[in-house]
Amino acid sequence: QVQLVESGGGLVQPGGSLRLSCAASGSIFRIYVMGWYRQAPGKQRELVAAITSVGSTGYADSVKGRFTISRDNAKNTVYLLMNSLKPEDTAVYYCNADIEGWGLRWGQGTQVTVSS
Repeated sequence: QVQLVESGGGLVQPGGSLRLSCAASGSIFRIYVMGWYRQAPGKQRELVAAITSVGSTGYADSVKGRFTISRDNAKNTVYLLMNSLKPEDTAVYYCNADIEGWGLRWGQGTQVTVSS
């Protein structure tokens, strides 16, 4: 069995920063793509950023230049550094990972609220 556990969410003022972490654990040999999604109330879940096993990255237009995704393959962990946060970034953030032998797995989500 494998699981993904996110941490690092919380309440932050506009213009502030947060760093999310997502650690995968269990019987893991290799993780391919890891990503972050978010879902705001009343909206569909959307891709925020993704990173391949060799470090290639992609971002949603709405977060380019503000968010940075990275990963530590030795720790099976993906990070999302979020700078210059805006109220519209408020959402539940989910990580996912494409894990060899297990397929696509999701974390339970962590709330990010940007408000003064």
